[in-house]
Amino acid sequence: MAVIDMHVHIYPDRISQKATKSVGQFYNIPMEALEGSAGRLRALRAETPITHCVVCSVAVKPTTVTSINNFIAETCAEDDTFVGLAAMHQDFEDMAGELDRAQGLGLCGVKLHPDTQYVNMDDPRLMRLYKLCDQRGLALLIHCGDYRYDYSHPHRLREILHAFPNLRVCAAHFGGWSIQDLALEYLEDERCFLDMSSSMRYLGLRRTRELCEIYGPDRIMFGSDFPMWTPGEEYAKFRSLGFSEADYERMCWHNAESWLDMQIGR
Repeated sequence: MAVIDMHVHIYPDRISQKATKSVGQFYNIPMEALEGSAGRLRALRAETPITHCVVCSVAVKPTTVTSINNFIAETCAEDDTFVGLAAMHQDFEDMAGELDRAQGLGLCGVKLHPDTQYVNMDDPRLMRLYKLCDQRGLALLIHCGDYRYDYSHPHRLREILHAFPNLRVCAAHFGGWSIQDLALEYLEDERCFLDMSSSMRYLGLRRTRELCEIYGPDRIMFGSDFPMWTPGEEYAKFRSLGFSEADYERMCWHNAESWLDMQIGR
């Protein structure tokens, strides 16, 4: 059984501590002493059953899209247990060309964070991006839900899912970071995957298990949201929920394969 951490952020060594601190400041979580390098991720993962990581980073400016995609692709080329997602920004001029280039580099999806990119997830510029992803068979990982903003509200995701019924979407954080129960109202009966990253310590283990059961093990994927949290600790908590081995195999392996449309760990 492969164990895939499908929600991991990594940064180049020279900026990894600064970038991690910035993320902590956005969420009001002290992270000054931490850093999100690929090396630290590998060291932490070596102590866990986690075999693969889906790695990404967010472009908060259009000028950083190309360099982020180069970094993610280069890192994945050096480590075949990493699967890479491309960054994109709503104001990047040649979305189609960069997606083709990123796909040629081996990246198999796109990561967006509407709250830090200051854009409604159903903005026409991003709707164009979703069409391009759909045409190329690229998966989409999108941050969803923040009580402070409306950019990533799950009601917007529902409109995207209806507009692009074949797009392979993962709604991060049970579809609504800090508003997971509200997200349930919009996404329970929709066609998308959901990851459970950055959720367990806020929801508690009982509510985490309940949400997994409501959405169903065929839709949930394990993710840690490194460097926000330590992958091994998040995985240990997830394993403590008491699901069957078949359900864990779905949530830690096969669902990620279906979302990415690729075989992993075989």
